[in-house]
Amino acid sequence: MKNILVFLFLLSSVSGMVLGQTKNPLENVVITSEKNKTEVRTNEKGELLINVSPKDALKIKANGVVRYSDFGAIGDGKTDDIDAIAAAHAFANQQGLPVKADDAATYYISGKDRTAVIRTNTDFGKAAFIINDTDVRNRNTNVFLVSSSLQPFKPEGISSLKRNQKKIDISFPGTCLVTVTNSRIVRYIRFGANQNNGSAQTDIFIVDKDGNLDINAPIIWDFDQITDITALPIDETPLTITGGRFTTIANKAESKYTYYNRGIAIRRSNVLVTGLEHNVTGEGDNGAPYGGFINIGDCAYVTITNTILTGHKVYQTIGSAGVPVAMGTYDLSLNRALNVSFINCRQTNDINDSRYWGILGSNYCKNLVYDNCILSRFDAHMGVANATIRNSTLGHQGINAIGCGTFTVENSTIYGRSLINLRSDYGSTWQGELLIRNCVFVPAGNGTTNASIIGGSYSGQHDFGYTSYMPERITIENLRIDDSKLPADLQGPAIFANFNPLMTNDSYVEKFPYVKTREVILRNVTITSGKALRISDNPFMFKDVKVNSDK
Repeated sequence: MKNILVFLFLLSSVSGMVLGQTKNPLENVVITSEKNKTEVRTNEKGELLINVSPKDALKIKANGVVRYSDFGAIGDGKTDDIDAIAAAHAFANQQGLPVKADDAATYYISGKDRTAVIRTNTDFGKAAFIINDTDVRNRNTNVFLVSSSLQPFKPEGISSLKRNQKKIDISFPGTCLVTVTNSRIVRYIRFGANQNNGSAQTDIFIVDKDGNLDINAPIIWDFDQITDITALPIDETPLTITGGRFTTIANKAESKYTYYNRGIAIRRSNVLVTGLEHNVTGEGDNGAPYGGFINIGDCAYVTITNTILTGHKVYQTIGSAGVPVAMGTYDLSLNRALNVSFINCRQTNDINDSRYWGILGSNYCKNLVYDNCILSRFDAHMGVANATIRNSTLGHQGINAIGCGTFTVENSTIYGRSLINLRSDYGSTWQGELLIRNCVFVPAGNGTTNASIIGGSYSGQHDFGYTSYMPERITIENLRIDDSKLPADLQGPAIFANFNPLMTNDSYVEKFPYVKTREVILRNVTITSGKALRISDNPFMFKDVKVNSDK
């Protein structure tokens, strides 16, 4: 009798599928439950047609987990399994079931225009995944998309916003991630070999149901006008992705800025990725760059832990200014993402091998953290509000950033031309403070350049779309500068690089004045060579900076 009741309960749970079909436009799938066999096929529209027999549906639900083999995945490393993988996730999403890969399987994923949408916990386990990018139909088609079932909406009654505003006088259905744009104001007007005309003023923040903003991820611009605003409810339940050994067979496309996005895109808040490994093979004499195997955007509260990544080979192209440039190419990419942490992450290649590009790039982010990581680079292009690097080692491309708030580097070893480089293509701006504690800085150089703790460049002749600031206060405590590999005839390290070699007296006029650092606090700074720490190669530019030293 008990078994009959269980069967009837399970049968009732799938009866909806028996009576009709479910179509999900985002996943591009149609799920039916007819009595014939379970199968996965594609129609002329490119939609994935999934039929799950009632018998198989009951079996899967009784097991409490969906496996790729349930939908025909072979896992032999040769047969294309992407449709079966996408089908398994589509059914799991519909039924609210977790997904588990077979540990002994090697899943081959072709360049077919197909994305597997993840909305439930997924355990890739010890399974291997081969992603072949040598013949890709759509380079913007991610293999996996981690998304929310919650729907974005346009909040009404918000006509303007102010920097550091603490409350919005409307209610929300729950905690939401809000993205706001004023297309009539342009920021981040890039300078240099990759110059551009900038981007519309954009911000992203978190608001609770009562309209209270998270002050730890503040609004950073005034919005006198709002041309677009979107709110996405934040999932309260965490989603976890575990394990997986992924190998990308790299594309062999022409070396130009046609980014490949062929990995795991995370577009849902409250996500944990742990124990994943990504390798890259097949890089040759040419190739298009990558936009991040793990690509995090339009979300908050994402943590990547115990993960192994790979830097991509650097290829050259002609930039927008008509001169040769090295193309940025990433295994980690973040755009409009808040409260993202990388904990105990490593990379497969040497972090100081300059043949491989720095592993991370980011735009419009807030509250980014590296903790116990060994990676080749931290980078914030179009601004980060607050960042922390602790207990980590960063390689040849070091720390590159512009933004605002507090940037903290502690208990870490940093390689590079500067300990922190304020990106000159975006105005070498940091509106806030830098805190450097208990660190080792190992300066690199070509043998002719003096080492500097804070790097950057600013001519004062280019409009970046905002006032450029140097950090108001820089605090440096317990720093050891290991300059032992630099030529002995170089001068000692400087606090600041020579930001503007032409500004040597008061006759130089900045069209767009640079707001200089007010104070530098130095406590226990030691230099391996025994040379003295200097203010800069250009002391005039920093003559008004107050240096508070313990020596």
